[in-house]
Amino acid sequence: MALHFDLTDMQLMVNVAGVSSLTKGAERSFLSLPAASNRVKNLENHLGTALLYRNSQGVTLTPSGEAFVQHARIVLRQLEHLRGDMQEYARGVKGCVRVYANTTAMNEFMPAVLGQYLANHPDVNIELRERLSYLVVKAVVDGAADIGITAQAGGGEGVEFLPYRNDRLVLVTRTDHPLAEHDVLSFEDTLGYDYVGLSEASAIHAFLLQAADDIGRVLRFRVEVSNFEAACRMIAAQVGIGVIPETAARRYLQNLPLKVITLADDWALRKLHICVRQFDKLPVFAKELVSLLVQDGAQANSGESRQDTDGFE
Repeated sequence: MALHFDLTDMQLMVNVAGVSSLTKGAERSFLSLPAASNRVKNLENHLGTALLYRNSQGVTLTPSGEAFVQHARIVLRQLEHLRGDMQEYARGVKGCVRVYANTTAMNEFMPAVLGQYLANHPDVNIELRERLSYLVVKAVVDGAADIGITAQAGGGEGVEFLPYRNDRLVLVTRTDHPLAEHDVLSFEDTLGYDYVGLSEASAIHAFLLQAADDIGRVLRFRVEVSNFEAACRMIAAQVGIGVIPETAARRYLQNLPLKVITLADDWALRKLHICVRQFDKLPVFAKELVSLLVQDGAQANSGESRQDTDGFE
């Protein structure tokens, strides 16, 4: 038999759980006590299980009551999101693209692309989230993200991967640091020194911790900062060394006493990909963002090829 749930019943149970009182829960739900009590009893009969323990001190949730309230809160919260989204549409915002990206794409590549895209699409919003590469793919698979930027080139059933940009992680030290005499180092060779890292919320933070753990070593963060510029300034102030994208590091070489050192590890050179699930079923405005990303990547990669060619002339 199909179960049908009333939103008033859900809100009532959430309110009762919040105050451990049927009387106060009824007041918060703008119901009389008899009406609230009758609703709870009908709901219990409908579900075939007790939702509340009743005693002289008030009420508490039964295990099934706790499960009901947990789901009710999720449903009510989703309805609030739905109401907010509909209000956005009513104000003329006709679409939203959910984009998940790794640290480098989030900080280095996406701002310029999204700035151009949003300028040409005033009726579209972007929801941008930073995640580790494998979680980006998972979000696309699960439908939590429409577009992902990831260092993975595959994985996830039904997910399409398009080449985007190259991403090289490099070691950055102060120019007079003991490691600065090297042009190439392995990540393992650097782990005897204190690190300046990005915050725990950054995907690159977890990536480096995992890289150290994979070789049985510990990565020591002396300080954690919120962005690449702050990391470079801390490195220049002799706080520690750091691993950041080469594109970010080279921006600060002219103004700070820094040395950029190539990391010999295979994982240091990553090829970023755009990933989507069922491209043909994406809204037109989401497809246009994918096209802009592909164009951005093609231009960037063409520039890298010209630089490589110039180096051999």
